[in-house]
Amino acid sequence: MSMLLENLQYAIPTFLFLLTLLVFVHELGHYLVGRWSGIRILAFSVGFGPELFGWTDGRGTRWKFCAIPLGGYVKFFGDDDAASTPDYRRIEAIVPEERARTFLGAKLWKRAATVAAGPIANFVLAIAIFAVLFSVYGRAVADPVVALVAPGSAAEKAGVKLGDRLVSIDGTPIVTFDDVRRYVSVRPEMPITVRVEREGSPIDLRMVPQRTESVDPLGNKVEEGKIGIGTNQEVGNFRIETYGPLEAVGQGALQSWRIVTGTFDYLSNLVVGRMKADQVGGPIRIAQMSGQMAKLGVAEVLNFAAVLSVSIGLLNLMPVPVLDGGHLMFYAVEALRGKPVGPAAQDIAFRIGFAMVLMLTVFAAWNDINWLFG
Repeated sequence: MSMLLENLQYAIPTFLFLLTLLVFVHELGHYLVGRWSGIRILAFSVGFGPELFGWTDGRGTRWKFCAIPLGGYVKFFGDDDAASTPDYRRIEAIVPEERARTFLGAKLWKRAATVAAGPIANFVLAIAIFAVLFSVYGRAVADPVVALVAPGSAAEKAGVKLGDRLVSIDGTPIVTFDDVRRYVSVRPEMPITVRVEREGSPIDLRMVPQRTESVDPLGNKVEEGKIGIGTNQEVGNFRIETYGPLEAVGQGALQSWRIVTGTFDYLSNLVVGRMKADQVGGPIRIAQMSGQMAKLGVAEVLNFAAVLSVSIGLLNLMPVPVLDGGHLMFYAVEALRGKPVGPAAQDIAFRIGFAMVLMLTVFAAWNDINWLFG
């Protein structure tokens, strides 16, 4: 808790800035595609609850910032609430010409595109941020050559030697030393096959990463798999690689994809009990990390924003009613059935989805409280 209090002057403004940016971009994706699809938009809100300030544009859309900065929404013509629940009675009473401008009255592909545009906007933002960082600051890399083998480690038991160059793990190519850490960290106690190059010859070594718990540079406890190897400047050739604009975009997309796959790896390990669920954090932990990043500099804040943007985009694509992925799931069913899911079934599904999201929120908050006082 002392760490959070120390960072409070940085944490709150940085957290609010990041949250506002990510929510705005997400909702802007919904807004732009919805407007392009001919759907009338009543409100664009950053935050929930009482309006703090706002304005109405020439198209009749109310742009507003609200008191509770934990999300946002775009309210379309014909919606009953901020979750885009259709107001069926009102829509039925509207003349056909106006009904076509409601969200429910739009063609299926337009509704799907409008819903998907929010998460996609978050992915695009992340790729853009990573691309800028890679272009301006470059990226620190090292060759995957072994300069240290820890006694008693999985690598030592498997026969890894000093000077070995890691070529691949389970068939996945290894280019930098960080590729090794990234692959191994999410696979504690899972057998892996590491191919090394030794004196020009390939050798396959079987090993099982050991589960370790450590404290990262920001003071957060992390649980991950390790095989017990390291490198140094002499053999690792530490350097900063920079990229041109197009290459930086490609690297930004790759970095975003790595976050997605890393998230799924963590979730799969969580389901089978290889990792603990205490690493799932909520607003308190995000605020604390925001303050830490702000003290480290602009580049770290932007990098954190990109990571959060990918996470928000991925979370919203989960097939849970009330989330964007839940809406897309209904549209997929509608495409297969040739008609929409009935209002009663949707209402039940949304209630279940809301309960699931609420439980996840409470669980993350409980983890935050344990972390804060533990």
